[in-house]
Amino acid sequence: MKCPGQDMQYWKAEAIFDVDCPKCAQPVEFYKDDTTRKCGNCGNRFVNPRMDFGCAAYCQYAEQCLGTLPEEFVGSQDNLLKDKVAVQMKRFYKTNFSRISHVSRVARYAEKIGKKESANLPVILCAAYLSDIAIDEVMQKYQSDDPALIKKESLVVAVSILSELGAKEAVIKEVCSLIESHNSDDANISAESKILRDAERLALLEEQHKKSPLEAELLEESISENFLTSGGRQLVRDTFEHMGVFS
Repeated sequence: MKCPGQDMQYWKAEAIFDVDCPKCAQPVEFYKDDTTRKCGNCGNRFVNPRMDFGCAAYCQYAEQCLGTLPEEFVGSQDNLLKDKVAVQMKRFYKTNFSRISHVSRVARYAEKIGKKESANLPVILCAAYLSDIAIDEVMQKYQSDDPALIKKESLVVAVSILSELGAKEAVIKEVCSLIESHNSDDANISAESKILRDAERLALLEEQHKKSPLEAELLEESISENFLTSGGRQLVRDTFEHMGVFS
């Protein structure tokens, strides 16, 4: 069966349109299902700016349907994955809103630090959403908060979620490696692990501050001793300055 979105019998007049070439500004005719077209004037090939590649991120028939995907889109598939992992995390925790709030805060801080550190954001964010995801199940099932057991069970859940979402094997390995190294005692952890650890520590500091306000001196000590990245240290100061702790 042909995808209705690609079947020309369902197309309207606006399905064929002109786009100015980004190099020479000459009009190039596009059909709405063209992934790329080559400019007849200067030879520049560019991506269809009106095409929605969202379905291609998860559809197993994307390549047959759309042809070979442009490099610009292939690089964005991992970014789409992190958004879908965020949704699955919320579904997994169901009505445990405190856990969802904490994990979302960690991911938000990890993204901010990761941008400052020019790190692999999709992998970091997937790991932020999936690290310790089995903590509640472990505590209920085994009546235990053993970190090693929580990490082991969380890896099982993480692999299951990532596989169901069609994540590439290389991405799954990177995310699992980051989860395994998270909160370890190894001094030679990766840059991504340092970012995730800083994000977790900042989230915990913020939650602690809401319960019992922290003094600037104590925060400065924590920043110096516990945070591993320059981006993380700066984000702590920015966050608590906004709260009025640092004058």
